Amino acid sequence: MKFRLIVILTTLVSTHSVAQNQWVQKDSVNGAPRSVSASFVVNGEGYIVGGLDSDGFRRSMFSYTFWQDDWDDEPSIGGLSGDGNDRGSACGFSLNNKGYLCLGQGDSNPFFGDLWEFNEDTDAWTQKANFIGSERRQAVAFTIGDYAYVGTGIDQTGLKKDMYRYDATLNVWTQIADFGGTPRKEAVGFSMGGQGYIGTGDDGIMRDDFWQYEPTTDSWSQKTDFPGGPRKGAVSWGQFPTGFICLGEDINFNYTNDLWEYNYFSDTWIQRADFPGSGRTSAIVFVQNDLAFVGTGYDGEFYDDMYAYRRIVGTESLNQNTKTKIFPNPAAQSLTILTDLFDVKVKIISMDGKDITDQVNMVKTYGGHVIDRMNLPNGSYLLQLVNASSAPIHSELINFI
Repeated sequence: MKFRLIVILTTLVSTHSVAQNQWVQKDSVNGAPRSVSASFVVNGEGYIVGGLDSDGFRRSMFSYTFWQDDWDDEPSIGGLSGDGNDRGSACGFSLNNKGYLCLGQGDSNPFFGDLWEFNEDTDAWTQKANFIGSERRQAVAFTIGDYAYVGTGIDQTGLKKDMYRYDATLNVWTQIADFGGTPRKEAVGFSMGGQGYIGTGDDGIMRDDFWQYEPTTDSWSQKTDFPGGPRKGAVSWGQFPTGFICLGEDINFNYTNDLWEYNYFSDTWIQRADFPGSGRTSAIVFVQNDLAFVGTGYDGEFYDDMYAYRRIVGTESLNQNTKTKIFPNPAAQSLTILTDLFDVKVKIISMDGKDITDQVNMVKTYGGHVIDRMNLPNGSYLLQLVNASSAPIHSELINFI
């Protein structure tokens, strides 16, 4: 069981140790270099589980603490009696401060359909309700609120597009609307702003389409295609109001190292700084302290390296034609907005995409607004100036400390 001083110490670490839109190399993952591992985050620590190395599939797990830049050994899938649970190409996700692993393939089993829960407080794995779709591998998973969403992939009959929702509190799976694109494997999936996203992958040919899932209506809508070119085996992550796709294998069988950022509000993409390691497929990613950690993978050889990426907020294209100043930022109690924009309203959005404007006190002044945080917790928020049609004109990340 881990000592929980981590929660205190992380507040002492500078969040500016990595400049925006830059990568920094971090400690290599414990164990042998590998690909097709799964990952999740529990209580602020990143985990890598299973995978394929030069000797076969594995069930080992390691955890990463960003403020120590160090990896620790953790219980393997299934614990001491977990023989046969070695696997790769599985799905990992986090719910309610627990980690989960499902599906995948192993040395003696081409398709898994089980689900395992890891409790960090007890250092124990527990088997949960089996996935109710067909056993499969190379599927995607993302979480929205209290639910995980898992689907696509390949089973013994071929490529799939069916999707399922998992309720960890009830330990129940429910089928939902099929993915809006073609059946496929090795796609990417992530969530941000209360929606899920799936894109790229292999449906017999490489794909570059990109789709959004709306859980309130159980429906899919197609968004702007990924501009980096068709590929499979990429990694992705969401950090509202931006999402990212990185790495993968393209239609010419090249291993790519490019990084692309998607803007939630404008439905547009922009290329960011290339991943500094070699191009590769089947890597992992997890997000800690607003840093994305990307590593491992395969390009003809296996890798154990790891790099941290700090994003730009991703809204600078909205702000080019405005003269808006927000200060002080970070703020202890109140901040001031001075702007040349007229007839605009102010919105405050949390990092999970919720409108929390009614939780602050806002006073309109000549030339702008003054915002008092009232009881708003410490943290980062997105401040938007929107026009009469509720379209964002200026967006900026603000911090209360």
